[in-house]
Amino acid sequence: MTTHHDHLPQVTDAASGRIRLRRELAAFPGQLAAALLLALVATAAALSVPLLVKEIITDFATHQSMLTPVLLMCAAAIGGAVTQAVSGFLIARAGEHMIYRLRARIMGHTMRLPLATVRAQGAGNLTARITSDALLLRQVVDLGAQLPLAALTVGFTLVVMVWIDWVLTLVTVASLALVTIVISLILARVKSNVTGQQVAIGKIAQRFTSNLDALTTIKAYRAESLAARTLAGDAEQLRTVSLHGARLQSVIPAITALGNQVALIAVILTGGTRMAAGDLQMAEFAAFLLYLLQTIPPATALTTGFSRLQAGLAARERCNELLSLPLETETTSSRPSAPAPVPGAPSINFDAVSYTHPGATGSALHNVSFTTPRVGLTAIVGPSGAGKTTALSLIDRFVHPASGRISVLGHGAEDWPLDAMRARIAYVDQAFTSLEATVRENLQLGRTTPAADDRLTAALDAVDLTDDIAALPQGLDTPLGREIDLSGGQRQRMALARALLSDADIVLLDEPTSQLDGINEQRLRAVVDELATSRAVIVVAHRLSTVQHAHHVIMMAAGGVVDAGDHATLMTRCLEYRELVATQAIDTVDVIASGR
Repeated sequence: MTTHHDHLPQVTDAASGRIRLRRELAAFPGQLAAALLLALVATAAALSVPLLVKEIITDFATHQSMLTPVLLMCAAAIGGAVTQAVSGFLIARAGEHMIYRLRARIMGHTMRLPLATVRAQGAGNLTARITSDALLLRQVVDLGAQLPLAALTVGFTLVVMVWIDWVLTLVTVASLALVTIVISLILARVKSNVTGQQVAIGKIAQRFTSNLDALTTIKAYRAESLAARTLAGDAEQLRTVSLHGARLQSVIPAITALGNQVALIAVILTGGTRMAAGDLQMAEFAAFLLYLLQTIPPATALTTGFSRLQAGLAARERCNELLSLPLETETTSSRPSAPAPVPGAPSINFDAVSYTHPGATGSALHNVSFTTPRVGLTAIVGPSGAGKTTALSLIDRFVHPASGRISVLGHGAEDWPLDAMRARIAYVDQAFTSLEATVRENLQLGRTTPAADDRLTAALDAVDLTDDIAALPQGLDTPLGREIDLSGGQRQRMALARALLSDADIVLLDEPTSQLDGINEQRLRAVVDELATSRAVIVVAHRLSTVQHAHHVIMMAAGGVVDAGDHATLMTRCLEYRELVATQAIDTVDVIASGR
């Protein structure tokens, strides 16, 4: 069955090159050729009208029949309007197709950028590329057809005007040339201003998006006024830049109109003088004036169009800047395909790994070494800031170590193609993130083949989420993320169900019990135990009640590994671990007794 997604353009590394509008539009040769042909017909029809008016005036003066030229003039006017409308639609359709393809490329490229790059760019700034920047690029398509035709119309009109009277034509060209020189000096500043506006739009969009995500906290701490003032400051910066652009944009049509009026006055004065001298006939002067008036709209389109073109080119440069950002590091191995896991090798091995967060002065991890078994439960514990979550991020290659080596299933992480390695790992983050998609789609993220409903139900049963999902309007096919969404605890359990449904060899769980009550924590233990019977489960946890039965516990502190062993061993020999256990809100007697 064909779905809407079947028609999406394929986004590959090759598609991530710079935007070249000529190359993009070359994908629609038939439409553009037809649009150009129709536009030429419309231009020819428009050029014929003044000549037919000249013929009508001559026939009227000589008392001849005007029927034929009148009918021809009406046909030219109507035919020109129809062909112009059809041409405009074909150009618009090609433009919409092109912008759709570019948006898909930009969004696909953004999804493949490193997390650090996406965070540095900001969600608002990235969103502006497919919204306001895309709209500016869209108008370039129209201008790409309109400006050549406008130039062609002006050129042909001037040729006919030279044929009628070269002196009046020279006066007209001199007036328009002066306008062109003045406007060309303004256009460079227009392009720079548009870039500034787009940056300001991205900044305010980023802050507004961030504040909406944090709206609960803002309301809880009565910080609405503070947030509104900050947003107003960003809006003021945008207003200032936009006002400067508005001044530049307003000057262009004013100068154009002034130039047209100067040309018209000069032509009338010169033409009157030449008619008085007998060098120009009334019918010729009337036709020349009609051509002059007919030249004004395309001449105005040229001057204002070049201004809009600068805005579109600035948007293209911003999009190209994004597309030039490097994607996540791919494999450096010469292997043609993903390596097979080495039998008996540990699931994960860190060998003297160090990592520093961008912009930080100290290391998040320093010379960290540990090994996790191929099957079973490994707990990574320690105080906040110990580097536990950073270790998980390094395993899944969201970030890369500054030094040292990480091995996954017996092969260096750099030897795995990124997609193939992540197919071996299921990751449940602290936020238990779900997508704006149906429950069914959220549960099956990462699967190469869809799971049957009975498997989905079994996974939901395991995390006690079946009744909650059944209560949704469309059950498994209910879209989540807007007017209908899950609570924090429900999202957490759905993330665990997703891990159950995955085919991954390694399951990473980052603080999986943070939003679970005591009953659901026991269910989590059962799910984790089930996963650990056939896979490597690595859990970052603060609540040791969930992981004290782990086969292997890694104690971390201050970015390093303090000790590793099972719970009983660490209780005996690791002071830091005993202190951590003592601070937990658990049944202290049972836990301490089990270690003695």
